[in-house]
Amino acid sequence: MKIEEIKKVLSEFSLFRVLNDSELSKVADIAITREWKKHSHVFLQGDPLENVYFIYAGKLKIYKTDMNGKEQIVSILKKGEMFPHVGFFRKGDYPAFAEVLEASTLITVPISQFENVLIENPELCIKVFNVLGEKIVDLQNRLEEQILNNTYEQIIKLLIRLAQNHGKELKNGTILLKGEFTNKDLANMIGTTRETISRTLTKMKKDELISEDKDGNLILDPTTLLNEII
Repeated sequence: MKIEEIKKVLSEFSLFRVLNDSELSKVADIAITREWKKHSHVFLQGDPLENVYFIYAGKLKIYKTDMNGKEQIVSILKKGEMFPHVGFFRKGDYPAFAEVLEASTLITVPISQFENVLIENPELCIKVFNVLGEKIVDLQNRLEEQILNNTYEQIIKLLIRLAQNHGKELKNGTILLKGEFTNKDLANMIGTTRETISRTLTKMKKDELISEDKDGNLILDPTTLLNEII
């Protein structure tokens, strides 16, 4: 992409809407656009922390692995989001893997140069802190869920969260959650087993808390699910 095209793309991110044309140019000048194929890795856990990425198109998975190779999904990211959020004002290595789930177009910005832009633009710096704050609250809530909720409750809250972030609202007020997440993916998001997810979803369908269309997509009502654990 040319500079003007990169500026247009960046202006669509809420993070950059506070910038005027001159300020946006400073970010675009240090940005690089690149295409990533499905199943490729943008970075590996332990790689030197060098860039921050903005998703123009596609979908990615951020996950960590333990010493035994067990996967823990941290988040699923889509168009309009940035990662990694630990990239600002921190030195060291990437704390997780970033895998491309769908062919993606990413805008890459070197952290060292971006930090200089942040220092020169206090409003943008404040907005970055707000984004980081939202991520911290989300992680705190998820940690609280694991501590205070049993597995059944965690699965319900996971489905609600995925529906809100990745679902499509239907005319009757329910939400369609495409079958892009396997039972293994769901299990890795909350640290349980694929078998537990399978049994729980089967029970929830039997109890008519969720349903499934002919394409394997889940249909659910977040309010109905939330009432199950209140």
